[in-house]
Amino acid sequence: MSIALDRGLSVLEHLAQHPQGLPLTLIAAELNIPLSACHRLLAELQRRDYVRQARQQGDYVLTTKVVSLGLGFLSSAGIVDIAEPLLERLAHTSGELVRLSIVDEDRLTWVAKSQGLRQAGQRYDPDMGMDVRLSCTSSGHAWLMTMSDERAVALVSRQGFGLPAEYGPKAPTTLKGLLGYLHAARVRGYAMIDEVFAPGMAAMAAPVLRRKVVIGILSIAGPRTRLSADRMHALAPALLAAARELGPASSASSLFGRPPLGKG
Repeated sequence: MSIALDRGLSVLEHLAQHPQGLPLTLIAAELNIPLSACHRLLAELQRRDYVRQARQQGDYVLTTKVVSLGLGFLSSAGIVDIAEPLLERLAHTSGELVRLSIVDEDRLTWVAKSQGLRQAGQRYDPDMGMDVRLSCTSSGHAWLMTMSDERAVALVSRQGFGLPAEYGPKAPTTLKGLLGYLHAARVRGYAMIDEVFAPGMAAMAAPVLRRKVVIGILSIAGPRTRLSADRMHALAPALLAAARELGPASSASSLFGRPPLGKG
């Protein structure tokens, strides 16, 4: 990869984490890019409508062009049309946020969601399009539980556990602690977390398989005051049924690709 391309992608990824925008000097410093080179990159990205300045000589922010590219890709791949009825049905049953994440080699990314119909109360609604933190999410645990401990450890070690501000008070911060969650998830057949991803929040997740290959994860998340352990156990049959139904249906979407040869 060329230096300019690598730097340009780094700028886009960095600005995606700062929706309020960042000044040129801070972008250059945080990405270790020479100021003049960073200015040229931003000028080119601005010319192509990927970034704009919040005001004259002001902070640089992403435009919606990046978002539109992602949404256009998902629409063309057909995953939204395929998953939407299942997500809505599960969201209606649970009354909580239901999300679908897809496996892309060594990454797990949230791509679709449906919010349960509730008129009041706390809502749990993270942004779509972000990579799943494997160590502290039910989706991450549901994916990791389908692989060997060695592979799970390798993926989490590569991604890291993150900073304390990025997860809940009960999140595992060691590989041994994480494996305890994974072993329990394998026994019950689905992942469950309570104040692991965020304080006051709970979630559960199950893998979506096509021809015995994990292609995605379905999850239900909400405030722990509503999504207690008993409630999650009660919702498990509906979650598992939706995951089983989505697996075969996913063959109509190019986004899931083809299972590796020899896998069922």
